[in-house]
Amino acid sequence: MNGAASAWNILGSLFKHADVPNITWLEMLLSLAAAVVLSIPARSWRYFGLIATATHELGHAFAAVTSGQRLSGIRLRLDHSGTTTTYGRSRMAAAWSCFWGYPVPALVGAAFVWCGLNGWGTAAMAASALVLAVSLLFLRNIAGFAITIAAIAGTALPALLAPAAAAGHVAVILGIALLVAAVRDLLKLAQVHVRHRDRLASSDAYLLYRATSVPSGIWIALFTLLVAASWLAAWQPIWAILHDGA
Repeated sequence: MNGAASAWNILGSLFKHADVPNITWLEMLLSLAAAVVLSIPARSWRYFGLIATATHELGHAFAAVTSGQRLSGIRLRLDHSGTTTTYGRSRMAAAWSCFWGYPVPALVGAAFVWCGLNGWGTAAMAASALVLAVSLLFLRNIAGFAITIAAIAGTALPALLAPAAAAGHVAVILGIALLVAAVRDLLKLAQVHVRHRDRLASSDAYLLYRATSVPSGIWIALFTLLVAASWLAAWQPIWAILHDGA
């Protein structure tokens, strides 16, 4: 009983508000550089891109559950592709869950940045670890388990071991990296529709067109709008820190 109470106390402590970290302009520049290193070079993107894919698929899964669909399973692959299988009778519900793939990494990234800059970095890491842990119940392939367990470790360890200020820095770095990843994935989607139309069957925008008769370009524009709004929300506090230090 005491062990269970202790575990709950530790878990509860992870979700408490901490002092707002005093991030200098130099630290912010270093955080930006770390995010770029994670999300742009091909070697690091090979690994971090898997986290972006997991976030993308969890966006589909969460939207499916909130629209009353049955979530059958999630598959994550090492080539940065993924599949979320859902069942439901409503075509609009299916379209709803299909839509929330590309915008979610950017939305989560903006939330991470906000949390990191406002004393909720540890809570953001802990919440992410819990969501990823729950997603293990729905994974249907070995690669998916390996990717998700690595992601759980990457979010749980800063929450459990790092001081609140350090966890805030980690949240900012991961948030910016996810925002960059969202842009990368949007560009990849656009290339499918412009240069690689033989791959349209794998495009969420094309699947949305098939479900709703609304042209794929409209869906891509909506994805872009949400990603841009996420960047704007995240960049304002970042710019304020950089501007104050200039």
